[in-house]
Amino acid sequence: MRLPPSSDTLILEICVDTLEGAWTAAECGAGRIELCAALDVGGLTPSAGMMSAASKLPVDVYAMIRPRAGDFYYSDAEKAVMLRDIQMAENAGLEGVVIGAVTEQRELDRDFLAAAIENTSLSVTLHRAFDTVKDYASAVETAIELGFERILSSGQATTADLGREALASAVKQAAGRISIMAGSGVSAANAQSLLAHAGVHELHASCGSYVDAPSPDALESKLGFIGETGVRSTDAKLVRALRDAMDKYLEAAA
Repeated sequence: MRLPPSSDTLILEICVDTLEGAWTAAECGAGRIELCAALDVGGLTPSAGMMSAASKLPVDVYAMIRPRAGDFYYSDAEKAVMLRDIQMAENAGLEGVVIGAVTEQRELDRDFLAAAIENTSLSVTLHRAFDTVKDYASAVETAIELGFERILSSGQATTADLGREALASAVKQAAGRISIMAGSGVSAANAQSLLAHAGVHELHASCGSYVDAPSPDALESKLGFIGETGVRSTDAKLVRALRDAMDKYLEAAA
């Protein structure tokens, strides 16, 4: 397992749901890609073909393993699908996967997560299912015991900026045993504040924008294939701006 980033390293992870977006992110400063499908519902498992194509990227790629939208309490059938999808990511040559699951009691699903980690050689990130647990501090310890590489969290708030006190507490509690990565609403505007006040060394963002909104008469719109806001894409300017903000923070701290 890789060690958490050192204090002189700041990692930018960009979540994408297209191969074009993955290349844009990698070329504009992302150090890691979270590969998804359907980011409009929080990200689902990408296809085998997309995983295979993304393995050619010049940065680490982690595949989201999430079989459906909604909550993170999964049936046995869904868990079996997730285990197969983790193997699919490994076969595709990716560096890691992003998973999460909770019990009906709002605790991390220790048995399933342990099985998922034990049955793969890939690095594993715990996604924001973590933010739905009832005992945040206890869940940090569980994630460490299970062997996760990092936790993606907003500090149980709607955005990481609003949850930065909880994030700072998690960073202090983790004490280098696991990386805490701030995500949700992260941008160039709040990156330096998060880095300074939450103490995280990794930021997660989508840096997405909507372009080419179709006219109301467009056939794709009438059939429901494209929403009123148009087609989502990874915005190169937003990725560069976020990376620049992180680099400036690092330079000022040196």
